[in-house]
Amino acid sequence: MIYNMKLNKIYNENCLDTMARMEDNFIDLTVTSPPYDNLRTYNGYSFEFESVAKELYRVTKEGGVVVWVVSDATIKGNETGTSFKQALYFKEIGFNLHDTMIYYINGTGAKGSNLSYWQSFEYMFVFSKGKPKTVNRIADKRNPNAGKKRGSKGSDKLNKENTRTERKGVVAPEFSVRENVWRYNVGQNDKTIHPAVFPEELVRDHVYSWSKEGDLIYDPFMGSGTTAKVAHLWKRDWLGSELSKEYLEDANRRLEPFLMQQSLF
Repeated sequence: MIYNMKLNKIYNENCLDTMARMEDNFIDLTVTSPPYDNLRTYNGYSFEFESVAKELYRVTKEGGVVVWVVSDATIKGNETGTSFKQALYFKEIGFNLHDTMIYYINGTGAKGSNLSYWQSFEYMFVFSKGKPKTVNRIADKRNPNAGKKRGSKGSDKLNKENTRTERKGVVAPEFSVRENVWRYNVGQNDKTIHPAVFPEELVRDHVYSWSKEGDLIYDPFMGSGTTAKVAHLWKRDWLGSELSKEYLEDANRRLEPFLMQQSLF
């Protein structure tokens, strides 16, 4: 049962108000990047982190996943550590920290203090409510041993008839599962006024990894509409919340031509 809600829509309101209309165990996957520290400007809006985290736990289905993309500000040479504090709080309220991943930003350029190494990444914390019900690991890392047999060395073993059985070995695949540091180029696929657009490829890879066709994807800080666009193209339903009317109108403008088209498959 959905309480006064329509799917595939961005609501111009605080995400706490949106989630208040959701029943328990409602969302399959959340992919979001909240306003963190003073690194982003969201038209003067802020958010109540602990309340949002608790509501996300309530509305996430058993086996559902929350992908939380964050970083830390450095103030007078001291990193805030907000990302770690948030990760620990998610664990405290019941989520599992399924994976601590890195979003490496290609072409970020010099960023940070001359007293430290250049900053070039953000965290992608993957939280699960229990054991993830959907896991599709992406295998796109080229395997240097592709085509070679593994496990075929050594003497053959004796079988029950006391005769030797040939060891067949396994042929290494062309591609193996990627590692948990994901690299994406800086830039955006569509023009938008939003100041902090994460790559569509990042959202796509998480949507593929932690959900299946027909699942419901949520972004409590929808911003430019990237999560909605990717969810639509990959045949997922979606919901979003966005406080800024300016960003909402821009996201709807960006989404309109894609919502009129068929999905990718």
